[in-house]
Amino acid sequence: MRSFLRSQAVRAMAGRLSWGLGDQAVSSITNFVVGLYVARSLGTTAFGMFSLAWVSYGVVLNLSRGLTTDPLMVRFSGVPTETWRAATARATGTALTTGVVSGLISVVAGLIVGEEIGGAFVALGLVIPTLLLQDAWRFTFFAAGHGKKAFLNDVVWGIALIPALFIAHHTSDTVVAFILAWGLSGAVAAGYGCLQSGVRPDPRGTLDWLKRHRDLGTRYLVENVSNSGSSQLRMYGLGAIAGLASVGAVRGAELLLGPFFALLMGLSLVTVAESARVLQRAPHRLRNFCAVLGAGQAAAALLWGLALLLVPNDAGRFVLGDVWDPASELILPVTIGIAAAGFNTGAAAGLRALGAAKRSLRAQLINSAGYVGFGLIGAFLAGASGSAWGVALAITSGTAVWWLQLRSAHKEALQELLTSDKKEMRTS
Repeated sequence: MRSFLRSQAVRAMAGRLSWGLGDQAVSSITNFVVGLYVARSLGTTAFGMFSLAWVSYGVVLNLSRGLTTDPLMVRFSGVPTETWRAATARATGTALTTGVVSGLISVVAGLIVGEEIGGAFVALGLVIPTLLLQDAWRFTFFAAGHGKKAFLNDVVWGIALIPALFIAHHTSDTVVAFILAWGLSGAVAAGYGCLQSGVRPDPRGTLDWLKRHRDLGTRYLVENVSNSGSSQLRMYGLGAIAGLASVGAVRGAELLLGPFFALLMGLSLVTVAESARVLQRAPHRLRNFCAVLGAGQAAAALLWGLALLLVPNDAGRFVLGDVWDPASELILPVTIGIAAAGFNTGAAAGLRALGAAKRSLRAQLINSAGYVGFGLIGAFLAGASGSAWGVALAITSGTAVWWLQLRSAHKEALQELLTSDKKEMRTS
């Protein structure tokens, strides 16, 4: 009987992981197509401008996740439907509020900077609110175990993106036009999320949500922003040191790893919730579960990177246009860095399931400092190539920090559980 229940649990977990992978596959393919289309249409320098707006959006996205969906995933995964609905209304409302505030900041910054790059940030500011809402729906669906709804939501975005890109290309063919096309098609999916969930985002619950979950939200905010913010600082620094063309080359190399990002991000949608379930059912198995997750992601990244190294130059130029030649030189260091990051996400999932926000924050801050420092030192010494190798070194060396923090947090959790069991035995 026990083995039957265990097999059922494994099948259920596999199903949830499959929907996570499928959802992120659609999301990553969407982003991959946008990147390819912009790279081929605008060239390396303009693609560098687009990339700066893209990584800036990534910072805001991670800020929103830290305040809203990360606490939701930890505290409202597998809860009763009514509890989930109430939490979802406040969490998505908080995401929308975060988008409005950050969007205004982006618009003001764009107006101050001016010219084409300023216009890109104005356009980004206009579409950020609904983009954050769309992302929040995905996480709320996975918290409820409804991965299929998240998958369908991203499919709707992908379908809406096709005519949007076509119109942008044939009417303006500028960075601003492509950002608006990407963002407005995402707004369609955000609206569809309201219909799927039957829940209306409640921005009025923003302060209440932030107050109730500030113990996790504050630390996850700093952790997430330090992660994406380090990428933003590295890109800005690389652009200042080596030029926008170098930014475009690095982003092009990362774009080539797009299918692996589908795996990495797809698993991240469900690994925290699954790690929390493992912790509840078999706490002593948590570290092994996280190690398997991390090793699988690292292996997938290495295999994909090896395949990219074998791609003929003519085929690469057909896909990326002028961006291929500088980007192809960076495939090896970018692959090593992403493989190490994939392995580290296993430890990060375990730390979040344990609620060890202080330890995960410590690990992230150390890694982010190395990412920016080594990335910029490498850029100063050898441009885009030096920056890519510097980042690979920083992420690889930071692996020990993540897994040592998980080991300590897991040991403390098991000790607390043992102490609690002894107290219950004495009481009974």
